[in-house]
Amino acid sequence: MKIPGFFGSRDSKAASPVRKSHSLIPPLALWHPWWHQILDWIVILGTVLLCLLMLPTRLPGMELLGIGPNWLLIWVVAWSVNRSVLSGMLSGIILGLLQDAITSPDPTHTLSLGLVGLLTALIQKQRFIQEDFISIALIVFGMAVLADTIFAVQLSLIGNRHVDSIWTYYQRATLASAILSSLWAPVVYYPLSRWWQQIKLIRNS
Repeated sequence: MKIPGFFGSRDSKAASPVRKSHSLIPPLALWHPWWHQILDWIVILGTVLLCLLMLPTRLPGMELLGIGPNWLLIWVVAWSVNRSVLSGMLSGIILGLLQDAITSPDPTHTLSLGLVGLLTALIQKQRFIQEDFISIALIVFGMAVLADTIFAVQLSLIGNRHVDSIWTYYQRATLASAILSSLWAPVVYYPLSRWWQQIKLIRNS
């Protein structure tokens, strides 16, 4: 049977079959478990490095009274929500050391971020709060207040600055940091949470 067309007739049996597109990259579930671990480490190290680079960045909507979000604190909360107390505390200490390396080791950030990781894991372990965006924002807000308060206490104990000026500044800085960190927390938490949930499902399947 001939089918008329604009450029002439052609046989219907000779019509080319529909081609199915195939992805060159196999599904993640088919990868070797070693590749899952390697890719997970790449995601962890890459996001930590990105948070470090974002600390001094002041983009529109990311600044309040000259203060930006505490990206490393948000990362520690995102990590510690589904981890053990020890893992949460260690993540805070490690990220605190990294922050000290690019700022100043005195006063240190390891104490505040280590305590943030410990308390976040403890709160989630006891199921005091549900794991959703609002709950994560509340956790980040509270932990940001705690971390900045610990930092201000360390500055006061050093004794090379006037105590009244320290607490006057940190009252405003703490509130600004807590508000911005809680608002931007889903940007870090949501993709990391989805990724770790996917990896966990693949490993348990």
